[in-house]
Amino acid sequence: MPVRVVDSSAPSQVSGANPSHTSPPACTLLSVGQAFSGTQNVSSLQKDEAWRVNVRIQGCDLDHGYLCGTMEALNVPMADTPWVIQVVTFWEGEIVDMKNYTFFTGKWEATVGKPFPLMVVLSIVNRSEVDTRHWTKFPSFSPLLSQVEVDGGRSLDLSNYPYIFMRWKEQYFVNVGTDCGLTIAGFYYVCFSCSDGSINGFYYDPNSSPFQKLELKITNEGRSGFSFSSYELQ
Repeated sequence: MPVRVVDSSAPSQVSGANPSHTSPPACTLLSVGQAFSGTQNVSSLQKDEAWRVNVRIQGCDLDHGYLCGTMEALNVPMADTPWVIQVVTFWEGEIVDMKNYTFFTGKWEATVGKPFPLMVVLSIVNRSEVDTRHWTKFPSFSPLLSQVEVDGGRSLDLSNYPYIFMRWKEQYFVNVGTDCGLTIAGFYYVCFSCSDGSINGFYYDPNSSPFQKLELKITNEGRSGFSFSSYELQ
């Protein structure tokens, strides 16, 4: 949530994913009500700055590559004022499973060229330089890179991979108005560790400071949230 007010755009499903692939591993650490805490580095050329961040999973549907939750940024400075505020946003996520979503974003100003055609092999650089630069910042992506370069990763089976790759897109502000001085125009590239529940991410918005790093650890807070049968946000 870097400083710059821009309207958000709603997510849409990436086309061309392979329906034969299975879902990522069921991970008890990535489930409704689970909480995470850490920081987001929002440093710019003018100053070094990091915000405390809390995240809670409010919904998770691995079969459809979907999850959602809330993100709370603490002690965020208000634009042109001495005050600080807590900003809560609601986000929706896409799980890279090669069934519902691929490593190629294809939207949110993160794509180069047209959507990846099924019958044409392109390099990952030609497909999306933005995607390449961000995914390769995760060491856990390195073993997958060569296959992604060959066929976009469509032959990969991520069902037993110890990491889950996602994109998180903030949809709206929960407790403040759009005039709060922050933007949710961008989105996060996210890597989740199934072994310890740690989350690393990088925020992308072409109009904000690049590679703002999100680092979260799982917490032991009590769980709360909604299931897909009730849709009740708590």
